[in-house]
Amino acid sequence: MRNLLHEEPTAELHGRLRFSRDFVGEDICRDAAILDIGCGFGWFERFALDAGARSVTGVEPVDEDLETARRGIDDPRARFTVAGAADLPFPDESFDVAVMWEVLEHLPPGSEPTAFAEIARVLRPGGRLFLSTPHATAVTQLTDPARWLIGHRHYSLAAVGDLARNAGLSNVRCELRGGRWEIIHMNVMYVSKWIFRRRPFFEDQLVARSDRDWQRPSGFVHVFLEAEKPE
Repeated sequence: MRNLLHEEPTAELHGRLRFSRDFVGEDICRDAAILDIGCGFGWFERFALDAGARSVTGVEPVDEDLETARRGIDDPRARFTVAGAADLPFPDESFDVAVMWEVLEHLPPGSEPTAFAEIARVLRPGGRLFLSTPHATAVTQLTDPARWLIGHRHYSLAAVGDLARNAGLSNVRCELRGGRWEIIHMNVMYVSKWIFRRRPFFEDQLVARSDRDWQRPSGFVHVFLEAEKPE
């Protein structure tokens, strides 16, 4: 994904990124071989390495999309590779953990089952998958500019859970998080980033309100999934 604002990997996370970090947790990362599909600018790599990961592999489908992560993550345990979710160039049972944050909706339509099958293939028995993706409701779809501009897809809890189960993953847990301030923050971000090429307007105020949304025990904007490859 294009890093228009030249964001750098940082340990200071807010909103969805902070919740994603906590959804996985440090204990899961410790001494684990981790695959980050759609690693972006490397924020999860920074967290996983600080948590004691044995290795972290970040992938993006285009080499230039890895530039920021490569520049910002200087650690021999990290590597970055050009790859797509539906065709992972790794041997079977290579990873203990796979994460895929806000990537599912960007895959070619209809390739989701193949991507889940690939993730299941490269996970070791007992390995876990964590992901997030936009939730399919009337409100979230109507207020998502990317849906209207580039066909950004949204998924129900049932659809995401079925994708995991059909790939042979078990112990599936799906949750909904994020509220109205997440939607407002997202829309301001789109306008600021894509039109004005700058940080979001009113960023501090929006981040504070969005953080409070993410602290609530439920939401409706994003689906979060945890699933396990059976032993």
